[in-house]
Amino acid sequence: MSLATPDKIRTLQRALYVKAKQEPTRRFHFLYDKVWREDILAHAYACCRANGGAPGVDEETFARIEEYGVDRWLSELRAEVRTARYKPQPVKRVMIPKPGGVGQRPLGIPTVRDRVVQTAAVLVLEPIFEADFDEAAFGYRPRRSALDAVRAVHQAINEGHAEIVDADLSKYFGAPGEAGRFQRVQFPPEQGERAAPLGIEPWTRGGNDMS
Repeated sequence: MSLATPDKIRTLQRALYVKAKQEPTRRFHFLYDKVWREDILAHAYACCRANGGAPGVDEETFARIEEYGVDRWLSELRAEVRTARYKPQPVKRVMIPKPGGVGQRPLGIPTVRDRVVQTAAVLVLEPIFEADFDEAAFGYRPRRSALDAVRAVHQAINEGHAEIVDADLSKYFGAPGEAGRFQRVQFPPEQGERAAPLGIEPWTRGGNDMS
């Protein structure tokens, strides 16, 4: 389920995208305070709630959060992120059947808290990285899908192109030079220690999985 992004957040995202597109070598600073912005965390929670999903290692569910009070829960989470007390929790690892019913594959389930903070970070960071992607890239991008990629290939064939190269990057974020993936985003000294607890680097490796 996809929720409409509030206008105020869309304005921020558009400004970040335009600046990143206009200045390809620009490094962005002072983004951490955007992640714990009240409207961004609230929208992040709404997105996670719409997606549903099982609880993580802490067994906290959306139903329990709503019983406790969503505004109260978000206020406490916001305070933890703002004061650098927030720490990502281990990812719950479960095995689920593969499509077709042959074998199983691992699935990582973050806690609801981590899902909300991760989504808030995506709302802020995605426009910056989106500006750098090649037009031919379709994987894990907003408003793009595998079907869109198939349509693009079909159009290319109709236009007379006879060769197709299908490439997949294995362990992209775990490869040497990982820090280079995030050169677009830097936190100044006064925010660096606060930003570190977001755990963006561990997220790229699938978190700290629990078997």
